Amino acid sequence: MLENMTDKNPRPSLTEQRYVVPFVLITSLFFLWGFARAILDVLNKHFQTELNISITQSSLVQVTTYLGYFLMAIPAGLLINRVGYKRGVVIGLLLYAVGAFLFVPGTWANSFAGYLAALFVIACGLVFLETAANPYATQLGPVETASSRLNLSQSFNGMGSALAPIVVGGLLFGGSGTDVSMPYVVMGVVVLLVAFVFSRSQLPEIQAEEDAAAGEAVAEEANGGPSGWANIRQLFRNRAFVFGLSALLAYEVSEISINSYFVNFTTGMGWLTAANASYILGLSLFIFMGGRFVGSWIMRRIAAERVLLWCACGTVLSIGLLFLNSQLGVVGYQFSLALLIANYFFEAIMFPTIFSLTLQGLGGLTKSASSLLMMTPVGGCGFLLMALLADRSGSLTLPFLIPLAGYIVVLIFARRRANDRLTD
Repeated sequence: MLENMTDKNPRPSLTEQRYVVPFVLITSLFFLWGFARAILDVLNKHFQTELNISITQSSLVQVTTYLGYFLMAIPAGLLINRVGYKRGVVIGLLLYAVGAFLFVPGTWANSFAGYLAALFVIACGLVFLETAANPYATQLGPVETASSRLNLSQSFNGMGSALAPIVVGGLLFGGSGTDVSMPYVVMGVVVLLVAFVFSRSQLPEIQAEEDAAAGEAVAEEANGGPSGWANIRQLFRNRAFVFGLSALLAYEVSEISINSYFVNFTTGMGWLTAANASYILGLSLFIFMGGRFVGSWIMRRIAAERVLLWCACGTVLSIGLLFLNSQLGVVGYQFSLALLIANYFFEAIMFPTIFSLTLQGLGGLTKSASSLLMMTPVGGCGFLLMALLADRSGSLTLPFLIPLAGYIVVLIFARRRANDRLTD
């Protein structure tokens, strides 16, 4: 059964004393990529106004960024397998900084293509950070608290995501005359400083114990073969991993698409101005951050599978009712807006929980599995489908069927994992 921890079976610690400093350093990275990804949701609307482009055209901001995740995830994983977590993080931070500074020539040229190129370079850096940091956080302590530990780290990702639309949205939509390169230059400087700190830090390179699933890949490595690709082939034979990969991709389609559509939807419906929509999006992401802190605390007492199942039910209910109410107008728009905001709380624990559950028991395949899981932000291209549906149908609510379908997939995954735990 999914039993809670009791005094007779004391709760394992979140981490160990020897891992406290590495855990703090790694957690700081979650803030950095959360901030970078959340800016996209503001840039989308900003470029529509400044460059006079459509929602579909501006969706290339998300498509370019998350295509970078898809193209670079496996190369990043293969390189991290060779050089380790610490060097993978430093490489990611340097790419992040280069991409941020590329916004300066992009602004001089006022070129949408130039901005997209800069975002692609940033995305390549973020892939290295996420591929290294997510599995590293799960290994810095007892396996029983891996989901709780990753949710805590991801809470700071939520903090970065919450601050970005408030700070950057206030600058771009607040009438201050700030050009889009300024926040990126500041980010570039900060990221370079963090890269220096990491290059000087002593981070333990934790080696996961190879389990039976990794045996074939380990043997191939001993014979001089391409172990990274052997790991990937082995993973695709693991049905539990493939199901987790599919659920994580479905979640990314839903989460990123809603974030990217938020300002367009609430302004298009006439509910909010662009500036106010950015602030409300920031508030929603603070709720998202709070959901991760709460989830991390709850998962030290209740099985992660059960919490994920509850939250999946919450997202399906929230987006389903939002779609129906916005289509039919049964209740005022405040109810639909409240449902949209509530969805951020329910979805908060999904990425780290699905991620950590999918990595369970993979042993020596963990780094390769992480690189495949970090391809899933390509689901952010799902916003292109929402944009096309909005532009071509003339309905701003019909596109919500896309994230609703994604949350249903997560619900099926959560139900299966909960049932599997019941039979253990």
